[in-house]
Amino acid sequence: MPTVTHDDAPPLADLMPWSVAPLRLGRGWPTGPDAACLKARWDAFVKAEGPDREALLEPTRSRTLHSAVGQLPGHPGGTEKLVRASGPCPEPVRVLHAPFDEQWLIPDHRLIDAARPELWRVADEHQTFLVETPDQLLATSLLPLLRPGRIRPLYRRPGGTEPNLAPGLMDHLTTRLGLSPTPADVLAWTIATTRHDLTVPLTEDPELWAKGVELGHRILWLMRRDGDRPKLPGGRRPYVRAPLPSRPLTLHYDREEETLHLDEGRVSPVPPEAWDYEVGGVRVLEQWFTTRTAEKTEPGTLAAIRPPTWPQTWTSELLELITVLALLAELRPRQKELTINAAISAAELRKAGVLPVPEAARGPASVLDHHEEGPEGQFVIV
Repeated sequence: MPTVTHDDAPPLADLMPWSVAPLRLGRGWPTGPDAACLKARWDAFVKAEGPDREALLEPTRSRTLHSAVGQLPGHPGGTEKLVRASGPCPEPVRVLHAPFDEQWLIPDHRLIDAARPELWRVADEHQTFLVETPDQLLATSLLPLLRPGRIRPLYRRPGGTEPNLAPGLMDHLTTRLGLSPTPADVLAWTIATTRHDLTVPLTEDPELWAKGVELGHRILWLMRRDGDRPKLPGGRRPYVRAPLPSRPLTLHYDREEETLHLDEGRVSPVPPEAWDYEVGGVRVLEQWFTTRTAEKTEPGTLAAIRPPTWPQTWTSELLELITVLALLAELRPRQKELTINAAISAAELRKAGVLPVPEAARGPASVLDHHEEGPEGQFVIV
């Protein structure tokens, strides 16, 4: 993020007023980097009975075998109490488990302590979730599981309608810039320019705005990873130079050779900027690898059901992650060059009636145009 300057830049919390706390799973086994293992965990769970099933669930105050909860919006999971649950596993969905770490989740409300249904209702191909972390903003098209930062959806309704922006902000920007920015443009500017104190300097210079928006769209494209696959220029694409073992246990980076060693397996070239990329003081590549290889689970638990060997899909994901991190690192100097004073200040937005934001804009919209199944097959209306 750009450094903080002491001016009257409006807070992100006012410009994108609706925010949601992160999901709280309450147990680790419904999520993981391999979808097939999640289905195997579910099968083991429903085959168990009585105290064995209860122990496998890892109950909490929010979720036990007898909790009565409805379906997650948009997902046809069961609503009978888990003590009677049977049948196949709900199809796992892709989620952002940690910074730049896409994994899988069993989308069953009965397994999640705090699922934040309001996020599931607006999660579709048009949505982008902005996630606050200690040292940067992240963007994803997937439901984020990261903690502890707030989650700010770009849109308040499905289909990319009703942007989650302060009412009147778009009109005010149009007047001051002489342009017609879209909600995605505002998000792009936000992710490129938001400061460490989570204030967003708004410019009145259309050329500077265009420069920041272009940079922000590039950042969003790399973080969302839902279009064409990114590539490093000049033939710098990382490859597997020596086959990865069936179960790599160690990760080592050779900076001089720009090579990533997974035991005797080798991947190169890996730019130092990709290896050094951190979020919250943690190397992204190290955390990604550790999540897939560390033996942290106790035998007999559902989380102990893991892939017996390293899947080929993980290798493909690793190569793409290296590329994404290297390209994002290349953009950081351009972000720092965007020296921006808050020409459109919070005081100006208050004078224009954009701020303070109405309380209704800080809560979820009523978005249902269909029934959702509640506990034990009942219907709910939101």
